[in-house]
Amino acid sequence: MLASAGRTGVVAGEATNYARRLVNLPGNLVTPGRLAREANDSAQAFGLEVEVLGMDRIVELGMGALAAVARGSDEPACLIVLRHHASEGSPHVAFVGKGLTFDSGGISIKPSDKMETMKQDMAGAAAVVAAIRAVAQLGLDLSVTGIVPATENLPSGRALKPGDVITAMNGKTIEVISTDAEGRLILADALAYACELGATHIIDVATLTGACIIALGHVAAGVMGNDTALVEALLDAGEQAGERMWRLPLFPEYRASLDSSIADIKNVGGRPAGTITGGWFLREFVGDTAWAHIDIAGTAWSEKDEPHEIAGATGAGTRTLIALAERMAGGVA
Repeated sequence: MLASAGRTGVVAGEATNYARRLVNLPGNLVTPGRLAREANDSAQAFGLEVEVLGMDRIVELGMGALAAVARGSDEPACLIVLRHHASEGSPHVAFVGKGLTFDSGGISIKPSDKMETMKQDMAGAAAVVAAIRAVAQLGLDLSVTGIVPATENLPSGRALKPGDVITAMNGKTIEVISTDAEGRLILADALAYACELGATHIIDVATLTGACIIALGHVAAGVMGNDTALVEALLDAGEQAGERMWRLPLFPEYRASLDSSIADIKNVGGRPAGTITGGWFLREFVGDTAWAHIDIAGTAWSEKDEPHEIAGATGAGTRTLIALAERMAGGVA
């Protein structure tokens, strides 16, 4: 028992450091293509199955939201899929990570102050790749698919504009109010794709909203979901992994702020409850599948050394995903 726990601790620590290294690298080195190469290397090293969908396939599948965000960059976008196979009949869990390798805000451009830290907008993707590597290392009897929509968000003559209406993979139309709310757009298609692949449970990890920092600071991640059992299992996994998380409500009243007069949904609902309305947006793309969302905007990066971590990327979400996978493989969740 002690030896097994020790090995899990070592694997989880190594995975967290792997995620930290990826996030700490500058955006000119960690491009969507680099993330794809990391996935390929991980697949070879740990016996995973890998598939990288390029722009032609993204368009063919109807992923209009991911394609729209990608238009502003000269770096080709991709959708990365990593698979860990388990025995017949095990749950099929999808880990989905936001892979914005650099986020300028697009046409709705961010202030220049601290924009250099926007290389960390792929922290969710790093957590997912790191966690599925660990799942394979630990040999967990759980089918896990890691999905990473990877792109940059930059302004150009071809970039997505406020007021545009785009269509996601599940057929929902989206009125774009802010191009700086792009993470939820690329996740929309990735979540719909996870459903298409037959996932029974979906957990997404994303540096989604600055509003989460206003709500919870840099101490805890925000958690939302449509399935109480899954959300509670995720919170328990976070507690086990030493990553603080706090559940936020998805009351139906919050959905009204995303109503659009020209599309099925708007991509932002204003300043009030920004983290919750971001979660509500994502909920629209998972159907009836059990789903939970982790907003790590406040916990993915530390501005200063702390007793338990040094300044820079923290690897947030990695250990929680591993702990959740262990629980599910053991039939706890």
